[in-house]
Amino acid sequence: MTPPGGERPPSAEVPPRSYPPGRAACELLANLIGRELKARYKGSALGFLWALLTPLFMAAIYVFFLRLLAGRGVPVEEVIIGVFAWTFTAQSVQGGLTAITGHANLVKKVAFRRALLPTATTAANAVNYLLSLVVQFLVVGWLLARQGSFFSAWTVALPAVFVVHAVLNLALALLLSAANVYFRDTQHLVGVGLSAWFFVSPVMYNLALLERWSAARPWLVRLYALNPLAPILTAYRAALLPGAAFPWNGWMLAGLALPWALLLVAAAVFRRAQRNFADWL
Repeated sequence: MTPPGGERPPSAEVPPRSYPPGRAACELLANLIGRELKARYKGSALGFLWALLTPLFMAAIYVFFLRLLAGRGVPVEEVIIGVFAWTFTAQSVQGGLTAITGHANLVKKVAFRRALLPTATTAANAVNYLLSLVVQFLVVGWLLARQGSFFSAWTVALPAVFVVHAVLNLALALLLSAANVYFRDTQHLVGVGLSAWFFVSPVMYNLALLERWSAARPWLVRLYALNPLAPILTAYRAALLPGAAFPWNGWMLAGLALPWALLLVAAAVFRRAQRNFADWL
């Protein structure tokens, strides 16, 4: 009933907030990323410091044994750049494997964009990697200063390299998260595959070493460039180190374009596979 003033009294019920689909997805993604970052180091005494210490320890161990076996032919700064970047990829792949299977209750009971789960895992690892780059810059800068040099003028291109790297990791996370729902042996195959991928990627060496080794087989270098990590790691080093160069040829450019094509394929595969996630979890 309308009161004499002609105005209705305010309702005691507060209507629920209505978000545009894009804004709701962004808020959910932000919450998933925050949850991923908090859960990763929960209960750890050093917390986030492990994101910095782990690649540093790995680089120190590899440099020690490589120099022990092969003399002083491995530049320390190149090893550090390669190991930090590889850690980003390895953690994204491992996190992507369980992005769906690790959230089975959420997937089965709540309607939302399933692709946000592997995206959140990749984004959380990207945050870790970006923060760890601060330590990498300090260490590499100190090593370059000892040699009387400084960072390359191409350092401004580093964000572009990071974007291509993140696209590759997201594509892998989408593919593997979907595959692990249907084939639980995927996680075991990926463990072996990561070990092999580490050694066939220029993490501990550079393309110059490979070119010298395969001087009689130039086709091997061209084929090697189609490993997406080969141009990505080479681009990281060329962007940071004054003595490194990026070979601007068709094969290397194809390797840089491959992550984008892989992301399109991964998105299509994930979209089709997610229809039956609830039945298989």
